[in-house]
Amino acid sequence: MNATRFTLAALLFGALPLALQAQGDEGLLPTQMLVRTDSKNAVAPTQSTLTLQVNSKVTILTSLTPVKPSGVQIALLIDDGLSRSAGIQLNDIHDFVTSLPAGSELLIGYMENGRVLVVQPFTTDHVTAANTVRLPQGVPGESASPYFCLSDFVKRWPGASEDNPSGARKARFIMMLTNGVDPYNGSDRITNQDSPYVAAAAFDAERAGVSVSSIYYRDAGFRGGRGSLSGQSYLQQVADSTGGQLYNIGPIDPVSIKPYFNQFLHDISETYIATFDANAAAGGKEHLVRVKLNSTVPKLKLRHAEDVRPGNLESSSGTANQFSGPAQQ
Repeated sequence: MNATRFTLAALLFGALPLALQAQGDEGLLPTQMLVRTDSKNAVAPTQSTLTLQVNSKVTILTSLTPVKPSGVQIALLIDDGLSRSAGIQLNDIHDFVTSLPAGSELLIGYMENGRVLVVQPFTTDHVTAANTVRLPQGVPGESASPYFCLSDFVKRWPGASEDNPSGARKARFIMMLTNGVDPYNGSDRITNQDSPYVAAAAFDAERAGVSVSSIYYRDAGFRGGRGSLSGQSYLQQVADSTGGQLYNIGPIDPVSIKPYFNQFLHDISETYIATFDANAAAGGKEHLVRVKLNSTVPKLKLRHAEDVRPGNLESSSGTANQFSGPAQQ
């Protein structure tokens, strides 16, 4: 009898590690993130030259593929509270929209009253989209807060478009044209840059797998100073968290925003989709995991979101052509 009990106990305890391992494996979900490269040489990154850590644990990359034009969605969000002097930039915005690679989807919306008013849903008809661009309303504080707008938009990211009836998930990029000031933080002091609304917007964008970039531009009631530094600091915070970029830094509006749009398209053209397995067992699909990607390629800089949601897949489907940046002029 004792021998029988010993044998049963041995079998049970021997099977326990396998059961725990199986339970852990069930929490692994295929996960993807956007990785932007900036290389001083012509060497492209590969799976073998990249090292990934997920929650400080070395994790194998299962694939690394460049984004394709038909696998990209870009949302251009314009702050409706911008000064009407932003009208001088309408031609640059029009040129940006019509210069997008064929097959890429574009949405145009205006940030107002804490939400995004979409004037052009996602479409590949860039000429038609360009015709929906209008002057901002020019009312100070019209957006309420660009971060309220951003949070609401990424939580409700539009689904299938007429050009994408299947609703397959695509790589998501946002370009915001805004002053970045959060009027609800209670202070624009550079020493008080701890806004819960900015942090929430960055978190929501990370959960949605969206890379958020921006071009700083003053609003109708804005005259620079501390508010300029505050707004740009917040925009930089969102960009760093999501793997995006703040393209204009300084207290005055740029003469032309075309160079920033060109750089934005170039950055997308050098973006890859990295796929790996992330464990969702501990917090479920709704929690985020910390990611860190390093490269052995000399002078290769990588930019990606700081945190991703397990199972947050991007579609790598597309044409044989890689997303291309703006034509050199």
